[in-house]
Amino acid sequence: MSTGLRYKSKLATPGEPGDIDKQYVGFATLPNQVHRKSVKKGFDFTLMVAGESGLGKSTLVHSLFLTDLYKDRKLLSAEERISQTVEILKHTVDIEEKGVKLKLTIVDTPGFGDAVNNTECWKPITDYVDQQFEQYFRDESGLNRKNIQDNRVHCCLYFISPFGHGLRPVDVGFMKALHEKVNIVPLIAKADCLVPSEIRKLKERIREEIDKFGIHVYQFPECDSDEDEDFKQQDRELKWRTRRTATS
Repeated sequence: MSTGLRYKSKLATPGEPGDIDKQYVGFATLPNQVHRKSVKKGFDFTLMVAGESGLGKSTLVHSLFLTDLYKDRKLLSAEERISQTVEILKHTVDIEEKGVKLKLTIVDTPGFGDAVNNTECWKPITDYVDQQFEQYFRDESGLNRKNIQDNRVHCCLYFISPFGHGLRPVDVGFMKALHEKVNIVPLIAKADCLVPSEIRKLKERIREEIDKFGIHVYQFPECDSDEDEDFKQQDRELKWRTRRTATS
């Protein structure tokens, strides 16, 4: 039989009997300590962008993070794009905002979806994702875990062409190959070239096909039951806006 004890720690005030050290344990400062340590260390975030050429991937990345990661990019001709194989290119930049440091890694996939035959063109991408998982597992299993670099892909923005009538076979194949490994956020690229009614119909068609093929895309997590009402309302608004504005 066990007995649960609950002890409330408090700071002693002048005139109170007892020693301060005996009445104050110190765990109340743990959140502040974790916050300071996290801010000092900084955060790692790896974002993958995928989709055929010309859909505005680099433009969106530049707009999101206010930095140009493609200064030395070489534009290929149509003939070169057709014969190009899928590559994995990493661009890393350190961003600091209000004292918080972020090591941003953009994983680009030039050549994806540009060939005449796109059968399993996502294979190099899935291999890369698996390699990052394996490397992180090896580092976590090692003796020196102090300076582990987390290069796992945390999110993938997948760009869908606005000129079709829904998902193409290559779109379905890519998302089904990665949806259990990476948080996938599908985007309708260059949506401003469509009128609102066309965007609405295309989004509805894509949602239906995502459900039909059993593809799991990223969803906002549910709020905890003990969250306050203001936070729950913000969560509901974010989910509502996401359903309406999954375009770029």
